[in-house]
Amino acid sequence: MFLRHKKLDLPTADTALQGRLISMPVADRHEVLGNPLEGPWPAGYEVAVFGMGCFWGAERIFWRLPGVWSTSAGYAGGFTANPTYEEVCSGTTGHTEVVQVVYDPAKISYEQLLKAFWENHNPTQGMRQGNDVGTQYRSAIYTTTEAQAETARASLAAFQPVVTKARLGDITTEIKPLGEYYFAEDHHQQYLAPTKNPNGYCNHGPNGLSCPIGVAKTS
Repeated sequence: MFLRHKKLDLPTADTALQGRLISMPVADRHEVLGNPLEGPWPAGYEVAVFGMGCFWGAERIFWRLPGVWSTSAGYAGGFTANPTYEEVCSGTTGHTEVVQVVYDPAKISYEQLLKAFWENHNPTQGMRQGNDVGTQYRSAIYTTTEAQAETARASLAAFQPVVTKARLGDITTEIKPLGEYYFAEDHHQQYLAPTKNPNGYCNHGPNGLSCPIGVAKTS
């Protein structure tokens, strides 16, 4: 997922593209985990949404974690209804590329998901992630419960001193309640699956920092 533009200003609700009523069709099953991509989810399961640059590599990080039941690539944080990839990349929708993570809290905690999030990208780069530049690559946590919101804010506060010590500057991660989540096109779903593009483009990996939450460093 390579640089297409350098638009770094977010649109407003008035200037964003209007979008469409028709939602993006998605596959019935996750290419790796075999579970549905769309709800309803099993009783007791929860949903987390993270933006950490290109969603291809980000999604793979989460589907590999024990306790994660399903993941999908999508768009969130913007204004345009049911956007296309090209529209999101134009910077005129307000969305960022995100991963929706459906997980069993009895097997993996939200704190452990946050640990994977913080430790596998650079959360200080604003409207970019590495060589990928644009509003769709900004770091974001979109919460689905107030408990998630409190935990996410606490995790940022705990991680900032680590980031500061590493001389990376201030964390720019956006934390706010999830609005609408829109699925990305089918060819983006589980893009790096062994049956699709196992050697495809990915700029994610351990950043060398350890977030002081959870029980063990996730790489």
